[in-house]
Amino acid sequence: MVDRSGGEILVASLLAQNATHAFGVPGESYLAVLDALYDAQERLHFLVCRHEGGAAYMAEAFGKLTGRPGLCFVTRGPGASNAAIGIHTAAQDSTPLIMFVGQVGSDTVDREAFQEIDYRRMYGSVAKWVAQIDRAERIPEYIAHAYRIAQSGRPGPVVLALPEDVSTARVTCHDAPRVDAIGSAPEPGQVDAVREALEQARAPLVIVGGSRWDAAACAALRTFAEGTELPVSCAFRNQDLFDNRHPNYAGDVGIGINPKLAARVKDADVLLVIGERLGEMTTSGYTLLDVPTPRQKLLHVHPSVEELGRVYQP
Repeated sequence: MVDRSGGEILVASLLAQNATHAFGVPGESYLAVLDALYDAQERLHFLVCRHEGGAAYMAEAFGKLTGRPGLCFVTRGPGASNAAIGIHTAAQDSTPLIMFVGQVGSDTVDREAFQEIDYRRMYGSVAKWVAQIDRAERIPEYIAHAYRIAQSGRPGPVVLALPEDVSTARVTCHDAPRVDAIGSAPEPGQVDAVREALEQARAPLVIVGGSRWDAAACAALRTFAEGTELPVSCAFRNQDLFDNRHPNYAGDVGIGINPKLAARVKDADVLLVIGERLGEMTTSGYTLLDVPTPRQKLLHVHPSVEELGRVYQP
């Protein structure tokens, strides 16, 4: 093995994860990473943005469209602060995203150095994981773990701070292999219970939302709806999951909901909710379902156990 800079190791680790695009605003706190991105420009395209908020939004959109984490690079202090809106959007919309923040050097940490911020405290309540990489040889480990966390369960944003001296340090290490999301699935008995509940339902309704949908999943949803003759509604900011022209389409459950659809949600005896976490916008301020125990029989399908029973008890 040859020694590489922390910046080169970071870019190589992203390439090992089959990353193709990254977005950001260049800054002096991660120059070694920028050099490595330049050297890898034929394989990993770095799109320079005018503002970190735009870069974070671009990364969020990339993650939403591809299912793989969108990548965002920002400098310390103001750069990380400007990107906050995109990180919050990724959290709210369950979008996989990884943001890298150039950090002050390790030798000046905790001295309130110029533009120094503790990103664990700053982003701890909105990101799925926030960490600082303090050793260059551990960069592959952190990148692989960030990819797994960002994609698995309920997807969301990860924030990694990289001190300037770590990005320039030269070490030898192996790159980590590609990481994919950890799958989750119901037990056979749970599937049978859902089928039985739908067969006995008088006024069932399906609500779909959340992330991790692809073309195959949407096609499977359509086949399922047609085979069961179930009405399907789409949650807030997920109107594209089901063809709005399809005869089984019941409308979108979000801001300014059609009063007739709101009444249909309230009057349903069985609600099959797939992927949607049933947040404030989808539930019209938590009024369409009673908290904590809905009047409707709730069949809640979600990849994250933390979301099941969080507000509404099934």
